[in-house]
Formats: sequence, C-alpha cells, structure tokens
Amino acid sequence: TRSDGGVEMKYVVISELSIMVVEDQKEARAVICNMLSEMGVSELHEAGDGREALQKLDALYEQDKHLDLVLCDWNMPGVTGVELLRQIRTVSPNLPFLMITGRSDLDSVKEAKMAGVSAYVAKPFSPEQLEAKIRIVMQKAMMKTKSA
Repeated sequence: TRSDGGVEMKYVVISELSIMVVEDQKEARAVICNMLSEMGVSELHEAGDGREALQKLDALYEQDKHLDLVLCDWNMPGVTGVELLRQIRTVSPNLPFLMITGRSDLDSVKEAKMAGVSAYVAKPFSPEQLEAKIRIVMQKAMMKTKSA
C-alpha cells in the first residue's frame, strides 16, 4: 500500500488477478495470454467467443470463484464484445471490463461507454501498454469499491 497526496492507494498486484481473455482469433488470444503470463498472471481463463465466455463465467460463479477482469475483443461472431459486456453488466455491474479494439469511431466508443466498458486498449498494443491499462482499470475498480 502506498500513499498518494494523502489518499491511501492499494497497489495493483497483477500476479494475483484472475483474468478472462475473450478473443475469437486463436493466435491473438494466445499472444494476449502469453503477455499476461509474462506479467505473472497465474489464473487465466480463455474463451473463443461471447457465448463460451458467459458459460465459463456461470461455471466460475457456481464454484464460488471470482474473476477480477475481462479482457475482450470487440469484433467476434455470434455474441460481440459489446453484447457480452451488456450481458455481464446485468449480473456483475462492477466487474472491470477492458475492450480490445481496432475501432476508434465515436459511435462505437459511445456504444461501449453506454454499455459500461471500463476502458479500451487499441490494437496493436505492447505488453507495457496492456499492463498500464490493466493497472488503470483495476485501480479505478478498487477506488469504486472503497467509496461504495
């Protein structure tokens, strides 16, 4: 724990996070999972699309396991990233959700914001950029929890 300007801040320990990666392209999912493993994340859950992600989330909740973060691609067949986000928000309104996207058009950003996205990371991204985004999203989530 460290103090920033008098406000007590908990430090985000990435290796302690439970993260679900939802990406329909197998190679891209493997790259992201590898980046997260290199950061020390030991609890990784993978899903190839939104439907599989929802099934895995249900299974985790049934086992009383928690998830700290969802990292999800925007463009996927079947259930898109935004549709998955909307469905997750009905059961887990505060679960941090980081959207991976190649999109930056204003309408897409507005749509995701209205659905409750925590943040974006634009493709292509480096491990350092991904780690920085994860830290920001998790810090925001910790602040929300503290003020609730």
